[in-house]
Amino acid sequence: GAINAMRDLHAQIRREVARKDMADHVKLGPGGIREIEFIAQVFQLIRGGRDPSLQIRPTLSVLKLLVERKLLPAESEQELREAYVFLRRLEHRLQYVEDKQTHMLPEDAAGQASVARSMGFADWPAMLAVLNGHREKVSRHFEQVFSDPEAGEHPLTGLWMGQLEADTAIEAFGNLGFRQPKDAIARLADLRAANRYLQLPSTNRSRLDAVGPRLIEAAGATADPDVTLARGLHFLEGIARRGSYLALLQQYPMALRRVADMICASNWAADYLNRYPLLLDELLDPRLYEIATDWAGFRENLKRNLADHAGDTEREMDILREVHHAQVFRLLAQDLSGLQTIERLSDHLTELADTVVQETLPLCWSTIKKRHCETPKFAVIGYGKMGGKELGYASDLDLVYLYDDDAQEAGENYSRLGQRLNTWLSSQTSAGILFETDLRLRPNGDSGLLAVSVDSFRDYQLKNAWVWEHQALTRARFCAGDPAVGAHFEKIRCEILCQQRDLTTLRDEVVAMRQKMVDAHASNSATEFDLKHDQGGIVDVEFIVQYLVLGYASQHPSLTGNLGNIALLRMAAELGLIEPQQAEAAGNAYREYRRLQHAKRLSATPKARVPREEIEKHIAAVNTLWQAVFGTASAAARP
Repeated sequence: GAINAMRDLHAQIRREVARKDMADHVKLGPGGIREIEFIAQVFQLIRGGRDPSLQIRPTLSVLKLLVERKLLPAESEQELREAYVFLRRLEHRLQYVEDKQTHMLPEDAAGQASVARSMGFADWPAMLAVLNGHREKVSRHFEQVFSDPEAGEHPLTGLWMGQLEADTAIEAFGNLGFRQPKDAIARLADLRAANRYLQLPSTNRSRLDAVGPRLIEAAGATADPDVTLARGLHFLEGIARRGSYLALLQQYPMALRRVADMICASNWAADYLNRYPLLLDELLDPRLYEIATDWAGFRENLKRNLADHAGDTEREMDILREVHHAQVFRLLAQDLSGLQTIERLSDHLTELADTVVQETLPLCWSTIKKRHCETPKFAVIGYGKMGGKELGYASDLDLVYLYDDDAQEAGENYSRLGQRLNTWLSSQTSAGILFETDLRLRPNGDSGLLAVSVDSFRDYQLKNAWVWEHQALTRARFCAGDPAVGAHFEKIRCEILCQQRDLTTLRDEVVAMRQKMVDAHASNSATEFDLKHDQGGIVDVEFIVQYLVLGYASQHPSLTGNLGNIALLRMAAELGLIEPQQAEAAGNAYREYRRLQHAKRLSATPKARVPREEIEKHIAAVNTLWQAVFGTASAAARP
């Protein structure tokens, strides 16, 4: 909207310049000072509300900030800066020579020679060549920012508006690659007849009618035009009352094409975009498909953004959500384009979760009025997928809170901190939520204290913890807070995992626990396979690894490393605990299960089940390793 308004304003200025024959006006003429100012100001108008550092006056300072924010290429800033400095120097020389407020180049030879000499040129033609070079660059950058992609009527407007005869419309959709043209026509008719469309403000409806034909065109270029159009129309209906989003898609057809590609590839992506349409802004970033995430820069930007709104709890919570959603969306775009492996994607999502928790923790501590110390001696421990660095897009966070502090108020303050951290992470705000959290893995579960001291944690793990709690400990790690507390936890974790255990008793308990899970969750289907819960699936691999760690870490402490299941299987094979071929086959199965599970998530399938015959060799590989590790105990438990 700001771009459209400033484009209109500039058009008025150009008409006025042309009317008054002011082509040689260094401020208002083509490629003049005003165009550079407009480029800086449009970014300030659009971004300044969310980035207060852009609320400054000097044009060159704004341009420099735009480069730092990755909103303007460095080479563009350099050309604009050099032009701006040259034009302002020329403006000053003109006013000095004329001794009045003027921006017009002189027409007489003497005046031209005087200005050229004052600018350091031998003659007027030499200066004019440099001036024209700067003005051409400025005009080019201005057109890149303010060009109107919607000039003229789109050729598919008649199809969008239902103005074609039925046979002609069916043929047109067919030519675009649609397999059910009649369904597409009916969807468009339903949209135009709906009250939501009819009651739109005229500006929004005109923008929707400008974007609609381009959606049809973009859908036709995807692998499944019919699905893309259906999801795309649902998305446009959802944002129709938000004129800024429609204006963005109207202004940047490239963004609409990327929307079409994403929602075609993944129903989950379509739902995510429907929930957070603010993410459309990310589609304009030329770095969207750069897979090397600058996490140091990400953290720095997040810290700066939070600092700009220090003390405003609501805005701080929204900033955390907006930044998190934007980064997830960038990873999603790369994932759907085939640029991320499941392992690398999980690493990124885990790094993102760690960063968000790390930045949220001090914000929560600052809101506790009766703090007994400036920096909390408190640590966030991640379990499950968080601890094992296997987070997916919608994974919840399994968290345990520990502290190492003898102060009298410590227990109460840290329990309050844990509760507040949980609220900040899981509360629904206008910007959505960050994570669902699960705190039940703490000592004594739901009945236990929200935050416990490291000494109490150790005492519980040594004396009262169940075997399954020690299994869970194999994937636990320090994620955020005081590194000293984190190191203390890691020492306790290794101590617990390296305890001498009776292998027969351990084996029986692990197998019994696995059977309980099979009874509760297995699909019991002869044709379908539940990737996670069925025998021969993901949980079996995890239980095998956990058993090997608990059973043999006393002899081989390297097994306590938080390396991931595939790496630990490989290590167990190298230590001679399992056959290398069986370890490799089970590792390959685990990797394929995770890939399939991830694909199910992207398609928004409720249950991660696949045809059993398609992965029979992987099921057999896991069952073979299970039999080798657990022997007769597994045979009794596994029909």
